[in-house]
Amino acid sequence: MIKVLVIDDEKITLKNLEHVLKKEGYDVTGTDSGVEALKLIEKQEFDIVLTDIKMEKVDGFEILRKCKALYPDTEVIMITGYATVENAVTAMKQGAFYYIAKPFKLDIIRKIILEASEKVKLKKEVKQLRQQLDFHEKVNIITQNSKMLKLLEIARQIAPTDCNVLITGESGTGKELFARYIHLNSLRKKGPFLAVNCGAFSEELLSNELFGHEKGAFTGANALKKGLIEMASSGSLFLDEITEMSLTMQAKLLRVIQEREFFRLGATEPIKVDVRFIAATNRDIKEEVKNGKFREDLYYRLNVVNIEIPPLRDRKDDIPLLVAYFSKKYSLLMKKEITGVSEEAINLLINYEYPGNVRELENIIERAVVLCNSSQIDVEHLPSDLKELKIEVFTKKEGKFMSLEELEKEYIKWILREVGNNKTVAAQILGIDRVSLWRKLKNYGIEN
Repeated sequence: MIKVLVIDDEKITLKNLEHVLKKEGYDVTGTDSGVEALKLIEKQEFDIVLTDIKMEKVDGFEILRKCKALYPDTEVIMITGYATVENAVTAMKQGAFYYIAKPFKLDIIRKIILEASEKVKLKKEVKQLRQQLDFHEKVNIITQNSKMLKLLEIARQIAPTDCNVLITGESGTGKELFARYIHLNSLRKKGPFLAVNCGAFSEELLSNELFGHEKGAFTGANALKKGLIEMASSGSLFLDEITEMSLTMQAKLLRVIQEREFFRLGATEPIKVDVRFIAATNRDIKEEVKNGKFREDLYYRLNVVNIEIPPLRDRKDDIPLLVAYFSKKYSLLMKKEITGVSEEAINLLINYEYPGNVRELENIIERAVVLCNSSQIDVEHLPSDLKELKIEVFTKKEGKFMSLEELEKEYIKWILREVGNNKTVAAQILGIDRVSLWRKLKNYGIEN
């Protein structure tokens, strides 16, 4: 429904305009005070503002300037009993939709309001289409890995349920992409998707980003600021690096999730919100809860469904696919005709461990495209130390550190997979004889 604010210090005129516009189906708010009108505009956004020009203390031009400063898409219609060409020109230059002289016919008001509402609707549709187009371009999860495909299926299933989601995984695995994917497949897809990195702000700045503030809430707060929670209403808010949030902020967030309302800084009245929260972390959040660094009640509120994205080293079958995608992407961006990647380069890329995951692979391919002057990316275009560089990646198993025996068992299994289960070759690589390898396989319960 189109929201209209009517401002006129003549109470009879105000009453008539309110009555007519409500009958036409608009959501109408009326006031006979310019000062009160400014307060209303600072608290909420209106689609159309119909204002008298000549009023005490605050005139129509100040209303117009305020509207355009806070909400550029709001259409402002000016009414005056003292019409002049100069005022009309000034109003149109400052962005007014129309300038009406008193006395006026109500049919004229109906017609102009209808035209303004159609323009507002058109702007909203165009904005929504642009957001959807931009959103579709950003959500591009490239995979053929069975684990990843299963996670995408889970994401599709939970998307329409509107439950909160916790996405875990190492840095660079694509947690925000999954959050966007969930939003895109949800009933909120027409609403906004906003993201904030909780680790990028101090507690005070993060509070301001999430909750916003009222005008005059602190020194320098010259205008009302809406927070991301309010701006994400009817959509989804992605809270990246949620474990970096202070305990104080965690308590505030928990209240928003439970009560579906919050206070801007300096406000005395709560604001109702309808937001889906999707959180992410690259830390062991259960360990953070155990150590008292993350609230257990907030953890359970967010962790309705958990999606754990595997690191790239655990889905190496995706590497050729990702290499092809990134090489094409950057070839187009840099206007280069690169048609492929050599087999030797692909093998080198597959054998690398990627501590930085997909993000690191993308950076490597972007660099290769920059350096490539032929139709094919080759080993020479990859970082020179990629062959020599060996990074050991140790991870926790089910939230616990692995023992030396567990590490040895996993390493033996990995060597056997790499050599096609050839025990003789595996023993040579491990630096032990075949009998010793056989004993270890038996002790560790590894099928031989």
